Amino acid sequence: MPPLLLTIPLFFLLCLGVLYVISKIKKSQAKYLQTIPGPKPIFPFGNTLDFIQGSIVFLDNFLKYFKDHGDTIIIHDSALSWILVTVDYDLMEMVLSSSVHISKSNHYDFLYNWLGQGLLTSNGDKWKSHRKIITPAFHFSILQGFLPVFDSVGNNLVKKLRKEIGKSSLEISNLLSLFTLDVICETAMGTKINALDSYSSESSEYVRSIKIMCKILIERSYSAVPHSLYWLTWNYYKEKQALKVIHGHVDSVIEQKLQLKKNKEQFGDKLIDEGIKRKKAFLDLLLEAKIDGCELTKTELREEVNTFMFEGHDTSSSALTFVLLMLATYPKVQVDLCCKISTEYHRFCGDFKEVNISSAQLSQMKYLEMVIKETLRLYPPVPMFGRKLVKDVEFKGTVIPKGINVTLCPYAVHRKALYFENPEEFIPERFENFTGKLPFSYIPFSAGPRNCIGQKFAMMEILCTISKILRNFKLSPAFPEHKIQIVAESILISKNGVKISIQER
Repeated sequence: MPPLLLTIPLFFLLCLGVLYVISKIKKSQAKYLQTIPGPKPIFPFGNTLDFIQGSIVFLDNFLKYFKDHGDTIIIHDSALSWILVTVDYDLMEMVLSSSVHISKSNHYDFLYNWLGQGLLTSNGDKWKSHRKIITPAFHFSILQGFLPVFDSVGNNLVKKLRKEIGKSSLEISNLLSLFTLDVICETAMGTKINALDSYSSESSEYVRSIKIMCKILIERSYSAVPHSLYWLTWNYYKEKQALKVIHGHVDSVIEQKLQLKKNKEQFGDKLIDEGIKRKKAFLDLLLEAKIDGCELTKTELREEVNTFMFEGHDTSSSALTFVLLMLATYPKVQVDLCCKISTEYHRFCGDFKEVNISSAQLSQMKYLEMVIKETLRLYPPVPMFGRKLVKDVEFKGTVIPKGINVTLCPYAVHRKALYFENPEEFIPERFENFTGKLPFSYIPFSAGPRNCIGQKFAMMEILCTISKILRNFKLSPAFPEHKIQIVAESILISKNGVKISIQER
């Protein structure tokens, strides 16, 4: 028999053998999960036919599943694969507070080509050691050094918005995405790319590559193509090209920073640029970090900078977009907020519009903080996230086997009347005395050991930006009325954009 003809049946036999082993493993898991309800699967598609319309129905389906089957359900994402999805408070607390079940679910694997073993995707000892050395980079004293960046980029945003005054409808999500990209590049790498302005020839390719990667990550999340065949797709080729640009840009910045560090050690501060001495970027702090006496490798530096940029760019953009939408939709909240902001600013300074933010002023903006928290309740930037159980867990009489992926859904948790009275209403005052009340019922930044390390950075950025916008503009609903279409992609967005109108204040 010719070698090719012999290879084909052997290949199919191998595939059948692999499927047999997988089915045995899955059946051993399934016997423990028979008491957990969920939508009925259809062989061989599982429950994937419910999601054939794409991301636009994703969250609505989850809410319907919880309503029909209870707070903990099993969803089949193929004939031989399933996910445990929960909004049960006790189970969420058990998973999120655990120092054992800290591994991310398998759905984070598609991030590896970009983020490698950065803080978001790493597990075990590597995650613990990197978390320990990176945490000091988010100390309040360090974050204060980023305030000039928030202000300077925010001033540029105000200039762009001023050109849109008087228009009946302004799409804000794209503009805010460029704004947060400028902020994160300057704070993470100490590099200005001026995304808010017309792209420079130097930075345009990098900006486009970031956007390409974000789009690919979304498409892979809902693709019917198995991960093993991803290398045959057009997206695989585009990803390789984009990552070549992204990694090349970050590597170049790291090389420059390493050279500056070497010069400083050799010649002192005389040859160091004044901007570098004045404020430190996230990358500068990583260069000073050590694990077991050893500095981070260039690969580790690149992974952490890319991770910080990915997590800090789109999530902040999503949060800012929905805060502005809520303020435009609820004029009384906006009026009350502006009165409080105005009072605090005049206490510190004279010019209400032009003054730059200070940490003292930020600490006084309690009502704005409540507005932001209530927005994050209704529209959490990360609507769901996952963990993988590393050992069997007995929960309410059911053994949940190790190895299973557990998905937690903040978007659904935050809308449960059990935790929030009138959950669909926008009521910032509910957070006036929220501290200590069922902490795992409010998880826009996750919770426990693997909570978002950059949440203080994000809150400071949002506080600075919203206060600056409100000092300059009055926000109103778009005309004609624009109804958003919420979708869960890599972050929470509106598929048809977010539109408001603005007037000079």
